[in-house]
Amino acid sequence: MPQLAKRMGRAKPSAIMAVADKAKKLKAEGRDIVSFSIGVPNFLPGEHVYAAAREALAKDSGQYGSNRGSDALLDAFLHHLEGLGLTGYTRLHCATGIGAKHILYNLAEALLDEGDTIAYAVPYWTTYADIAEVLNAKILALPCPASQDYKLTPAQLDAALATKPKVFLFNNPNNPTGMVYTRAEIAALADVVAKHPDTWVITDDIYNTMVFDGLGYHNFVQARPELRERVIFVDSLSKTYGMPGWRVGFMAGPESVAKAMTVLNSTHITNLPEVVVAAAVAALTGPQDVPLGKCAEFQAKRDRVVDTLNAIPGVVCPKPQGAFYVFPDISCAFGKSHKGVKIANDVDFCSVLLEAKGVACVPGSAFGEPRALRISYTCPTEQLPKGLQRIQEFFAELS
Repeated sequence: MPQLAKRMGRAKPSAIMAVADKAKKLKAEGRDIVSFSIGVPNFLPGEHVYAAAREALAKDSGQYGSNRGSDALLDAFLHHLEGLGLTGYTRLHCATGIGAKHILYNLAEALLDEGDTIAYAVPYWTTYADIAEVLNAKILALPCPASQDYKLTPAQLDAALATKPKVFLFNNPNNPTGMVYTRAEIAALADVVAKHPDTWVITDDIYNTMVFDGLGYHNFVQARPELRERVIFVDSLSKTYGMPGWRVGFMAGPESVAKAMTVLNSTHITNLPEVVVAAAVAALTGPQDVPLGKCAEFQAKRDRVVDTLNAIPGVVCPKPQGAFYVFPDISCAFGKSHKGVKIANDVDFCSVLLEAKGVACVPGSAFGEPRALRISYTCPTEQLPKGLQRIQEFFAELS
């Protein structure tokens, strides 16, 4: 029979969803499971978002929409950009897509030829490697261990960009670590980027409003405005507004890139659904009390999780200042056993933890860092202490 395309041999299912699916299976079997696995915000948007969607349904035109995105949606996104301090963009600098993942895939299609190199820091969001492998791009991984707070240094970036990768992909706040770069750190990295004009820069910053401790969000373009000609900013409604299932993503960057994305949309999706557009506009322009309240709640949860993990002997957990993840180094457990079951690596650790204690976490190797694991602490508030206590008990039972 005919064969699938060779690229499908490089395509991989999500490692994160594999853990989430196993946790769901155990829960369906009657197990008491606390899930720290999948990165969903676990809250719903404000009522005004649903009201806008219902009104759009009542007035449905039944027509195709814009490949780039409706004027109302683009204007709402531009308003959001201005609130972040990213000014000077117009509709022609922007495009929309079916979530940030779709935006990132289309950007890779638009910017990378087969064999080109994409550089990014490790730990990284799993989709970065998945997209690169499907498109047969080379990966330049820049290791950023817990000892440097999982952050990329200017020296690392300088050495990487000197090799002239086609794309440098930067994630701030970071998934899976939750780390956020300060204004000074962004300025130092921007100075390095300015020295290397042959590389496109994608800033995947979908957690830009979910920043703690008054640190604020900062971007390369703010530090070095001349970088506007090759920096592409990616955003999404999923995390900030509790709307991952609505699938709305954005980009802002050079007109040539936004035009390319619009052309790809005309081939792939045509347009976002009208009802989704109405809900997205309402989310961006309406009351912001829900996302602001959730940001404060997540900061408090962050404190509890980090304090608990760092109190466990041998565990190293840098304090994140954004998103809703912590990424502890749990390699102190490697070589030990839990009630006779040997733990050789992060995958073993997460598997035994799930089976023994009913706590689901994602192995760090899914993000390129096999000494760690990712905890997403957006679970219902009452489940958080239970899950943390089980992790403490698990470590105490290692021998």
